[in-house]
Amino acid sequence: MSTCRPIMFHARCNPILIGSLPLDNYGQAMHLILKHSPQIPLWPQLPKKPREGMIRQFLTGFPGLVDQGDSYWIDSSGDHFETEMTSFYEEYFAIEADPTLLTGSRFALGHDSASGFFTFTETLENSQVDYLTLKGQITGPVTTGIGVKDQEGNSILYDDNLRDMLIKHLGLKGLWQVGELQKLRNGLQPIVFIDEPGIVSFGSTGFAGVTREMVSSSVAEVIDIIHSGGGLAGIHICANGDWGPPLLSAADIISFDAYFYFDNFILYREQLVQFLARGGTLAWGIIPTGDPEIVAKESTESLFSKWREQLTTLCSLGFSEKQLMEQTLIAPSCGTGSLVPELAEKVLRMTDELSQLARAYLSEITN
Repeated sequence: MSTCRPIMFHARCNPILIGSLPLDNYGQAMHLILKHSPQIPLWPQLPKKPREGMIRQFLTGFPGLVDQGDSYWIDSSGDHFETEMTSFYEEYFAIEADPTLLTGSRFALGHDSASGFFTFTETLENSQVDYLTLKGQITGPVTTGIGVKDQEGNSILYDDNLRDMLIKHLGLKGLWQVGELQKLRNGLQPIVFIDEPGIVSFGSTGFAGVTREMVSSSVAEVIDIIHSGGGLAGIHICANGDWGPPLLSAADIISFDAYFYFDNFILYREQLVQFLARGGTLAWGIIPTGDPEIVAKESTESLFSKWREQLTTLCSLGFSEKQLMEQTLIAPSCGTGSLVPELAEKVLRMTDELSQLARAYLSEITN
């Protein structure tokens, strides 16, 4: 297992967001992001755009990709697939030998499926935002591998060759973001989150045949690639299941749905203690996003009370409030792409306000 890279920013209950927003205007999305999480801005993902769905967004450049607008798949049976696969590996190994080649490669994000990234960097270049660090994201290899089908309708995760390419493809999509974000500030250690609910779902019906080892090794390789460029690797998981693999991984940050799944999360006591003891950061997803009725009824004050109760529970594992809060980011439980814009903005506002309350409390107990 890889050694965790030292975290160069102080979490200290600052807010961090998940990328998706229910908007169709990148400028408007950036305005909300900088308003509510200027400490750790991220680039917006707008799933209303045809190619910005969670699975499709990072597939551009993958061998055999067939995109017909309303559907897409990987055709590994075509006459040109072998040539495409050879070209893929030649490019991958060339970049491994000379990382500067990554800039103009197939692994760069493109305007066709990630325009939010370019709006993000342009906005920051022309602003005076005093950020701690910056956040990018990719969808993880397990979730993507299950969601993407081949020409026969089979998930590409089960094909050894396609899975290997997918892992490298996504890892380099993350590494490209690390390099581009570092250009905005010398010495920056950007965060790239791996959105990977599939990492805790192996063994369920939708993940039949997916083993713990397959999950762990796939995500570990992506983390290693992100680390190789000087980035921090986070894993975002909005699902419930076996938390052992992510907590035992080399991830620097674990983002989890604390609103619904906190009681299950803390059952993995040994792994959680190990993660925190080595300096790992929790992105505490205490602001709900999945159920519009729940989002509508909750308030910053009710969520702060819930979070304080959870904090007290986690202290029972042998950590002080101060230590846990130093290693905590305040986050939504997931993205807001499925909500109406008004509720999505409420989620961002509550994340910001709860972070302010938490930081004030941390200051109080520190002084």
